[in-house]
Amino acid sequence: MRRLAAIMACLRDRETGCPWDIEQDFASIAPYTIEEAYEVADAIERAAWDELEGELGDLALQVVYHAQMAKEAGHFDLLAVLRAISAKMIARHPHVFGDDSRDKSAAQQTEDWEKIKSAERAAKAEKGVLDGVAMGLPALTRALKLQKRAARVGFDWPSTKEVVEKIVEEAQELVEARDALGPEETAEEYGDMLFVMVNLGRHLGLDAEACLRAANAKFTRRFEFIESELAKGGKHPDQSDLAEMDGLWNAAKRAGL
Repeated sequence: MRRLAAIMACLRDRETGCPWDIEQDFASIAPYTIEEAYEVADAIERAAWDELEGELGDLALQVVYHAQMAKEAGHFDLLAVLRAISAKMIARHPHVFGDDSRDKSAAQQTEDWEKIKSAERAAKAEKGVLDGVAMGLPALTRALKLQKRAARVGFDWPSTKEVVEKIVEEAQELVEARDALGPEETAEEYGDMLFVMVNLGRHLGLDAEACLRAANAKFTRRFEFIESELAKGGKHPDQSDLAEMDGLWNAAKRAGL
């Protein structure tokens, strides 16, 4: 880590560093940080362990990059970052590093974790139930976190039955907006529909982001099958039609793709 930090300091050196690296700031690097985190998740999803080492290194570089820029601006340095996360992990695991009993279920430990986080938020003067849920999270992930926070104080449907009924209601409102209102109202109703779908996943014990990633992967596998089958006849998808491609899609399903 020290060597990587030293490399980054050299890259950011105003006299001898890399012109591209010198020009970057927190805002310009943040999208790369998000991208690298997703590439780590992608490697894990595909069980591509030979790639995961490199992807974790790319993600570590992002931490070092931001820490170097913060050091230059006089905010903090990499050592402060590592000390802070070490202190946080120790504080949040009193059953490992303190006197609390380890004889607890995973659910009890999760509840304790949330109590500690609540205390941390209170110390930072975050008074609202939804305070501290990062704006920069992927929308599905943020929706889930917002819903979990609200559920902790009782703002939640009692079962999936009510959630499904709400989905039906939102679907009707979406159709009405499409047919009788404008694009802004349609977009709003579509967003409401997505939000309730995330809530259904939460009630079913499913993570919407993970489920959608899996659906994306399945769609990719099946469409690649369509392309492959068409290519055998010397055709490209734009030379086919929906009926033919739909038949190949069903063939992909039968093949277990």
